[in-house]
Amino acid sequence: MDKPFQFKQFSVNQDQCAMKIGTDGVLLGAWTTIENNPFSILDIGAGTGVLSLMLAQRCDAQVIEALEIDDKAYEQCVDNFEQSPWNDRLFCYHASLEEFAEEIEDTYDLIICNPPFYAENYKTKSAQRDLARFQDAMPFEHLLQSAVALLSEDGMLSVVIPFSEEDHFIELASKTGLFPKRKTHVKGTPSAETKRSLIEFSFKEYDLNISELIIETTRHQYTDDYTNLTKDFYLKM
Repeated sequence: MDKPFQFKQFSVNQDQCAMKIGTDGVLLGAWTTIENNPFSILDIGAGTGVLSLMLAQRCDAQVIEALEIDDKAYEQCVDNFEQSPWNDRLFCYHASLEEFAEEIEDTYDLIICNPPFYAENYKTKSAQRDLARFQDAMPFEHLLQSAVALLSEDGMLSVVIPFSEEDHFIELASKTGLFPKRKTHVKGTPSAETKRSLIEFSFKEYDLNISELIIETTRHQYTDDYTNLTKDFYLKM
């Protein structure tokens, strides 16, 4: 049995989830802006529920809803929500994004998603892990179309994607009427290639704010930027 992942203000069980807690999710949860004081937040493809839990810690949003299609991950997410200090504000739906987008009348001030993004040729022997990892479980177009339907007029969509997919994703987003407002390129070390893009989108076109985040200078020597971003969550920061 995997031990729970312990953060400063909450812990997360992940033994039933194919996708374990990783740097991508924690970065996204810490980086996403809450300056517009969102009242309602939707976490698409919640997995363990870590993004919802991080946002519950960071802001006063009254409605924090998560969406998870995998049976085991859904049960675990519900359990993690119930055991957290913010269980009165957290709720998980067991549904596909398609079903949800069609049925829900409400809109959300913030939609956050760490989408599955591994190409076909990475298929593993675990169907559950594949579902969590593969874009064919949630194509980018589908995510963007649903986000447009579910976002409030001044709402924000916040995602983490592979840097190699960034141009493609931004082009798809602009076709649905969403435009990048802020993006951060993530590198493991100063000399490493850019691995990930953290991007926030809105319906309005802004001057794009672009920055870079380097995680480590050398092995386990974290940069000030990374430490400052994650220190409210990681125990050892």
